[in-house]
Amino acid sequence: MSGKIFKSARKWLAAAACVLLLGVTAPHAIAQGCAMCYQTAAASGAPVREALRHGILILLLPAISLFLGIFAYIYRRRNLAR
Repeated sequence: MSGKIFKSARKWLAAAACVLLLGVTAPHAIAQGCAMCYQTAAASGAPVREALRHGILILLLPAISLFLGIFAYIYRRRNLAR
């Protein structure tokens, strides 16, 4: 019984460490934007900014779809080795 509790606690600790690491590194990742690209986007008109926002969302969809598909595949096959 204590082995199961130890494994569960270890999983929660690993998950908490990952969340903490992401929280610490996120501001650094956001700061990696290109200054020239930012200035060009800021100087453009409202239609261009709106198109840029839509483009970002459209490019985000395939990445999220792939991530969810791989996650679903792994989740379905989690007990196959047993």
